[in-house]
Amino acid sequence: MNAENLFDLSGKVAVITGSGKGIGKGIAKLLSEAGAKIVLCSRTLEDVAKVAREINDNGGIAFPTSCDVTNDDQLASLADSAISQFGVIDIWVNNVGGSTGRSSIKDLSRSDWDQTIALTLTSVFVGCQVAARNMQRGSIINISSRSSWGAVPNNAHYAAAKAGVNVLTASLAHELGPDIRCNAVASGAVPTDIFFKVMKMKSTYEKPSERKKRVQTENIKRIKKLQKLKNRY
Repeated sequence: MNAENLFDLSGKVAVITGSGKGIGKGIAKLLSEAGAKIVLCSRTLEDVAKVAREINDNGGIAFPTSCDVTNDDQLASLADSAISQFGVIDIWVNNVGGSTGRSSIKDLSRSDWDQTIALTLTSVFVGCQVAARNMQRGSIINISSRSSWGAVPNNAHYAAAKAGVNVLTASLAHELGPDIRCNAVASGAVPTDIFFKVMKMKSTYEKPSERKKRVQTENIKRIKKLQKLKNRY
């Protein structure tokens, strides 16, 4: 079912952090299908530029920009860019988050703890603050994780950060509502590039375009091999 059949966001403006790949990219496309104008951001401009082209080619409206969410000034500039481009912010999605990798508490370095908290919790706090300062009414959506609900051995830093996101969200829902709604969405495991990297697993998923290219290459090799055999006899 298409998003346009579920809800109508025509005329709304949505800012989505970390929207060059994975979950953020999926959110951007879904909100665009529902009619929202999309502000895409990622540390890598090339990634969000590609997503913007896909959305625009499909009849949507998307504007890409680069932003490091661990930099407070860049998050403030992201809001300024959105307002400069579209005049308003109605939806703000704090999607960025991650872990430096699985590690036992005995081996976890202070640096890995600080990096994970900065990326997964502090960036959400600053994102909420920036959004609230630039909204009259609207919705803030924080992407949490099932890891926030209970024990996560060897990934306590990530679980703690996401648990913090949940409590931050609940607190802001009371503080900012009803004019600005604040909700968290806790997803299960999603097979993104970051997921496989953190879990130290190899993805077996093959995109249709990649499979087509692989099959074509294999067929060419078979034909060449058959031609060599034919020439021998």
